[in-house]
Amino acid sequence: MFTNESLEVYLEIAGSVTQAELPGCREKGLLGDYAVAYRIFRNKQGGGFGDPDKHPYAWAAIVYVDGLPLRLNSARGDCREWSTLDRIGQWMVDNGFRYWWTRNDLEYVESPLLADALTAPAADIAAESSLGVDAELPINPDADSYVI
Repeated sequence: MFTNESLEVYLEIAGSVTQAELPGCREKGLLGDYAVAYRIFRNKQGGGFGDPDKHPYAWAAIVYVDGLPLRLNSARGDCREWSTLDRIGQWMVDNGFRYWWTRNDLEYVESPLLADALTAPAADIAAESSLGVDAELPINPDADSYVI
């Protein structure tokens, strides 16, 4: 299990930058084109989303300055946190990022997406057939991919 500090080591975060420094970095051509929204354990108790026992996680941002991944800090020097992906996504757009990666190394996902794809409803298969897509994909159970 990660802590926020060990997660930063794992993600190879090289330091931090404040939100106020971003326009200067962009003006000098040092700010990368994309950022990363990543899951962290909440540090702040406020922010309007209440009980840390009910909401133990928050989202933080990594930006690339001169090719180095840096954690985004507030003007006070603390890690900047968002309660939802919608809010951090809006921050990304408002700060000139056209695309970003999202990663969650803290929460376990029980259902793999491949299992959902293998049990597609019959209506989806019929729709694919009407579009000229071969509905019967030969599947090799020993392989990791489909043969189309």
